[in-house]
Amino acid sequence: MSCSKDNIDIQGHRGYRGMFPENSMLGFEKALELGVTTLEMDVVITADKQVIVSHEPYMNHEICLKQNGRTISPKEERKYNIYKMPYSMVKTFDCGSKEHPEFPGQEKIPTVKPLLSEVIEMAERKSQREIQYNIEIKSSLDDDGLFTPELSAFVELVIHVIEEFGVENRTTLQSFDVRALDKINRTGIGVSRSLLVDENETIDQKLKSLTFKPEIISPYYKLLSTTKVKELQQQGFKIIPWTVNEKKDIANILQMNVDGIISDYPERVINLVVK
Repeated sequence: MSCSKDNIDIQGHRGYRGMFPENSMLGFEKALELGVTTLEMDVVITADKQVIVSHEPYMNHEICLKQNGRTISPKEERKYNIYKMPYSMVKTFDCGSKEHPEFPGQEKIPTVKPLLSEVIEMAERKSQREIQYNIEIKSSLDDDGLFTPELSAFVELVIHVIEEFGVENRTTLQSFDVRALDKINRTGIGVSRSLLVDENETIDQKLKSLTFKPEIISPYYKLLSTTKVKELQQQGFKIIPWTVNEKKDIANILQMNVDGIISDYPERVINLVVK
């Protein structure tokens, strides 16, 4: 099933997090089979400069297990700093077998954090259409040099993978970190740029902190109204809110005529769109 005909960009959040381990190869494969238009994911960097797909730059205690199935406590999770590990060590952690407290229907299966290159290679090989990629640069001022490389190096490593596969025209780079977006803009790479806006921020104020005009604004969905969506679209922005999961919220957001939706349950979006 493809939903591109409806002009709604349906993005599977962290692959297909509602039903499969987040940012996992299985989740991305199932999202492709479902018919999403875009694979949405997060990336961080290992000690040996590999770009891997992970929401945190450390082993999140909620989803990851140590070797031999041992648990990670909330207090110690940041000790397992991905930026200080070679990828060979990262692969020894299982981030798919543990029960997720927020997603009881999620399939449990042993999973390692994949390389960005592995995800793109799989999608290019298995998809019957030109799939889109929405890749979040997980950077912040507090993490510079501690959990992530210097920002220019971070951006360059991600761009190198995108260029290696020649998917620039089908890729969006997004971030909450306006510094990252500014650096992406200065590289001149032909990707779309998306400004992520958190629930405790305002869209207008955050836009003012950028040195250029991005193609896309991705706010927390409750920051939007029909009037706000129309106003921003008239200024030339595409509006793709995150993370819209409940059917009533998806229906409400669709009525605002947004350009896309990021959801942990992309099948719910597809079912409403095709009705």
